[in-house]
Amino acid sequence: MYNHAPADYACPFCQLLCGKEDTVYSRQSDIVYQNEAVTALISSHFWTNNHGNVIIIPNRHYENIYDLPDELGGQVFATARRVAIAMKKAYACKGTSTRQHNEPAGNQDVFHFHFHVFPRYSGDQLYTSQRFLAQPAERAQYAKKLREAL
Repeated sequence: MYNHAPADYACPFCQLLCGKEDTVYSRQSDIVYQNEAVTALISSHFWTNNHGNVIIIPNRHYENIYDLPDELGGQVFATARRVAIAMKKAYACKGTSTRQHNEPAGNQDVFHFHFHVFPRYSGDQLYTSQRFLAQPAERAQYAKKLREAL
């Protein structure tokens, strides 16, 4: 009912979960946590002062929060909590923020439900800075730290 992905949409998160890396920005090496229900990975894009942010996705495709089953939402949130605590240890950040977008008007640009966890620092200007594509080698440094903390 509230879906906007085109009929021929090639979901980048589903492709990653199937092991395809040639058509997506993310890599298997970005994954920091995975169980039967959810996967947490270092985002392919960083913000100027908030490197190493994490995206948590359900392993099955649900376009947005309207489609996501309640019990799966609980697993996403529990994973976000674990990731946030690990970020405090791994990155020595002063706080964390979460956010989630739905539909194009809500700023959703990947049509697979995903939940962001950001490391936060005093004066980091997260909401006014720009995102940029981080290279796999740079992401790998953050993934290693976070995996160790998890």
